[in-house]
Amino acid sequence: MDELKALGWSDWFFEGFAGGTGDAGTVARVTAELRGEYRLRGAGGEFTAQLAPRLRKGAADRLDRPMVGDWVLVEPGTSSAEVTIHDILPRRTLLARRGAGGGGEVQPIAANVDLVFIVMGLDGNYNARRLERFLVAARESGAEPMVILSKSDLCADTAARVVEAEALSHGVRVVPVNSLDGDGVAVVREALAPGVTACFVGSSGVGKSTLVNLLAGADVMATGAVRERDAKGRHTTTHRQMLFLPCGAIVIDTPGMREFGLWQAGEGLDASFPEIAQLAQQCRFHDCSHAHEPGCAVRDALAAGEVDPGRYASYLKLRKEDEEGAVRDEVAIRQERKGKKRRIAMDLRVVLRTKGKK
Repeated sequence: MDELKALGWSDWFFEGFAGGTGDAGTVARVTAELRGEYRLRGAGGEFTAQLAPRLRKGAADRLDRPMVGDWVLVEPGTSSAEVTIHDILPRRTLLARRGAGGGGEVQPIAANVDLVFIVMGLDGNYNARRLERFLVAARESGAEPMVILSKSDLCADTAARVVEAEALSHGVRVVPVNSLDGDGVAVVREALAPGVTACFVGSSGVGKSTLVNLLAGADVMATGAVRERDAKGRHTTTHRQMLFLPCGAIVIDTPGMREFGLWQAGEGLDASFPEIAQLAQQCRFHDCSHAHEPGCAVRDALAAGEVDPGRYASYLKLRKEDEEGAVRDEVAIRQERKGKKRRIAMDLRVVLRTKGKK
């Protein structure tokens, strides 16, 4: 299993892998997904694979199929070009978001990530409310978040931005980075121990790919310019892919995200808004929405100036978004169950008709 440890394998995965008695040759990690074909790396090196029909046809949603960072079980075919993925090992962490639009389908970002680097540019991209949203998702994923404030050379008062971000992050480390002279890059590199998997998230043009290149010591990712009028960049990363750094760590660079809908905020919401979560324990009703109920300790603190109005509004928005998403998921589950029952009934009628003709 030594070759797998360099890919991020740990005792956690070993214990869930066939009771620790499986063959290492049947395990690999997903490093990229391109048009339905998966690029994997295992003890024997890198190769491509296709999904088994059970995974391809039986998936209820995108989470039922492999994603970058997953550990999968593979079955070799008659040739090296016929490797099949036939199962996905349990995920230790999962970072995902909801897509834009009324459907709000879940869109996986990466699995089995140890660190989530939330990158925001100080050239006009920084936004407190967006930072809170990323922090909720990162915490809920099970990974450890770190905030990177890139392009610190373009900010008139970087120190003030760092203080503000630290106040919003509640214990999460905030690192200002200037990719031009390398300031702050060493601090990021220190967090990347051998076998650690990190994922970069943020808007287009914030410097994710530039930072990855600095960490790799080579131009492994394409980079692009940013529009001066609105600090918006173009997508230079077109798909999620795993890169292996000289220090032994693993990074996953992702395409820029203009929108980041919450998926299952859960404990991540309370962890990101601890002042509100603590006050909520004193509300008269245990299911208080903190919007209109009498005896709401959160609203009382807000009226007394003890809760920041911007934080309060952000909390309510994210909580409502999470609740609405949960309702949509429940409806989708019911529809999927009905669809399966309908298909089973149709298949049964076909079988009965066939038997009747014999």
